[in-house]
Amino acid sequence: MGKADDDGKRSYAMRSAASLVPQIARPVFQKRSPASAQLLADWDEIVGPELAAVSYAKRFAAGTLTIACTGVVALELQHRVEPLRQRINSALGRVLVDRIKFVQEAPRTPPPAAVKPAVRDRVSLATAGLPEGPLRDALEALGTAVLSARR
Repeated sequence: MGKADDDGKRSYAMRSAASLVPQIARPVFQKRSPASAQLLADWDEIVGPELAAVSYAKRFAAGTLTIACTGVVALELQHRVEPLRQRINSALGRVLVDRIKFVQEAPRTPPPAAVKPAVRDRVSLATAGLPEGPLRDALEALGTAVLSARR
């Protein structure tokens, strides 16, 4: 990749890879800051599994974090907004979130469908001879998932 000189000609001289990083990273960081990417990627670890199951970080811009959740969860979190903001900033290592905004949205993943009794009975029969333990539990979960996916 050559660099254009002042007179418009390209220079194909050797350049360090480090000199290219700002040019490559700038468009990416304009779309999403590193802090925003970390916040969105690590949401489960930052807020814990209980809160992560009912909410997600939707957007982070100009110090405002937008959290998507149902109305009931938003109401509860509004009462705990300051400890939540402190926890998020602590996880990020510096104060980045000044304000938290809530938007009402359905959870990202639908709740698991109820297992039909016929599927449960078939899986129980197939694993009846196995000893109790993690292997049996894993096989029951796999069998339930496979048989539930069939129509």
